Amino acid sequence: MLTPAQRDIIKATVPLLEVGGEALITHFYQLMLDTHPEVRPLFNQAHQANGSQPRALANGVLMYARNIDRLENLGDLASQIINKHVALQILPEHYPIVGSCLLQAIREVLGAEVATDEVIAAWAQAYQQLADILIEGERNAYDAIAAAPGGWRGARQFTVLRKVVESAEITSFYLVPSDHQPVIKHEAGQYIGVRLMIDGNEIRRNYSLSEQANGVFYRISVKREKGGVASNFLHDHVKEGSTLDLFPPSGNFTLHHHTKPLVLISGGVGITPTLAMAAQALESGERPVTFIHYARNGQVHAFAEVLSDWQKRYQLLDAHVVYAERGEREPYKPDAVGFPAVDHLKEWLPANRDVDAYFLGPKPFMAFIKRALNDLGVPEGQAHYEFFGPAEALA
Repeated sequence: MLTPAQRDIIKATVPLLEVGGEALITHFYQLMLDTHPEVRPLFNQAHQANGSQPRALANGVLMYARNIDRLENLGDLASQIINKHVALQILPEHYPIVGSCLLQAIREVLGAEVATDEVIAAWAQAYQQLADILIEGERNAYDAIAAAPGGWRGARQFTVLRKVVESAEITSFYLVPSDHQPVIKHEAGQYIGVRLMIDGNEIRRNYSLSEQANGVFYRISVKREKGGVASNFLHDHVKEGSTLDLFPPSGNFTLHHHTKPLVLISGGVGITPTLAMAAQALESGERPVTFIHYARNGQVHAFAEVLSDWQKRYQLLDAHVVYAERGEREPYKPDAVGFPAVDHLKEWLPANRDVDAYFLGPKPFMAFIKRALNDLGVPEGQAHYEFFGPAEALA
């Protein structure tokens, strides 16, 4: 347990983390991935290269240090980390590796004059405190998932039943368990972990489940990313009949169970979880749904036919689509052309702003939507968002 003196030491390092936290964490990742290649599959190398993973962890470490004596101020941070870890199957034996490399990075980056034995001891205890919280939360999640109908622990083999091209960039994979047994019913908005072997290297990725739960199969809808190792492998080499290893569903970006009007706003491939959310809400018939989607053009607009069908079938649905540019082939007549604008939301949101809003897309898009919803009167606690990659601050 942290002593009062150790808490004071942790808080005293906050200014150093504010200035040099990202450099420290970048060194930590380099150290850990070089000396412990066995953990490489747990980290997206593209997120390492573009700096988003170090930035996200540096921000998390800074938040933890700032609130070391009032952890309740961290809100959902621990829950978000636990869900990401469960989807990738992080295990207790991984934590000592992270801890030892983090302490070594603190020594090497801050230097002996700053990173004294007392500072290292305080951070060792602080890290262990956090590790214990996460390990316990992950253990509970693993046990609950394994005990649920259709649940499992670790990797489970699935077969690609169908592979469907949804747009010029997005392809859906319908996955059924190879053992022909039921699968756990996920919550709309959750994601699933996929383990791939590419050129002899293990890679793990999380993908949103783009169809609501049925207990029989899962569907992921994957965007082909330029230079994306996993997405290009799935598009180019995984066929109907191929097998994939899946980890159980996870994630806390899920619908609150009440009847407030629901607003779903997505950009690009961010449509995948909101599609499952909309399907669940519309089939329940308990709440009106405003569905707003932004796509670059008609060629990359996935699930346009689904949205058109829903508009014919569900009176509770109010759907709007915006294309950034017009194209030759448009499967859906857009309501507007151009970039996201406050005027769109002002016109399309329910007049009563007491709604539950969920939004997902590229980071700049989400930052804009977050500000716009706040400016238009949606209560801050009722505007929910998720990151496909590492969770970063939305300035």
